[in-house]
Amino acid sequence: MDSPRLVLASASPARLALLRQAGMAPEVVVSGVDEDALSAPTPSALARVLAEAKATAVAGRPGVAGALIVGCDSVLELDGRPLGKPADAEEATARWKDMRGRSGVLHTGHCVIDTRTDARSQDNTRSVTASTTVHFGEPTDEEIAAYVASGEPLHVAGAFTLDGRSGPFVDGIEGDHGNVLGLSLPTLRKLLRDLGVAITDLWAPR
Repeated sequence: MDSPRLVLASASPARLALLRQAGMAPEVVVSGVDEDALSAPTPSALARVLAEAKATAVAGRPGVAGALIVGCDSVLELDGRPLGKPADAEEATARWKDMRGRSGVLHTGHCVIDTRTDARSQDNTRSVTASTTVHFGEPTDEEIAAYVASGEPLHVAGAFTLDGRSGPFVDGIEGDHGNVLGLSLPTLRKLLRDLGVAITDLWAPR
């Protein structure tokens, strides 16, 4: 039996790499959702709303019928505020000066839509937010300036990532490492299971 098609509704290289490292071979279809146009009462809820919007947008595209659509989005919560990608270098610098020596919570919303079933049925969709506490180190002003100059923080939620140049500025985490990178594999497995799909069915042939 052929494996179900898996479509990642995200342009994130980190999410794609996580799925590939776990034995899957997803197709990538970028959602094009305007993240700034969406809102929610809490950072955790916002992450879930964004993930659902991405998955839903891609599920409605021609050519994805019969596929499992995975949408994800990450939001850093600091002082109760949701922080996505910084708008510019100035905001990234201010963000890091505010985060250093403190802890935040990285929320990643996950949504899976099974387009093999009736698209009008809510039974084909599962979504949830996974959260991981992040303990930031205390980079110097010079280190922050160098990191911002690299351009990396402008492309990642919360202005940091564990698998990039900011890795040395994170002292530790409490929770799933993959969730901070943008996709929790254990969370994905549970959502798929709720839809009657075993994650092992998505493994690509070796």
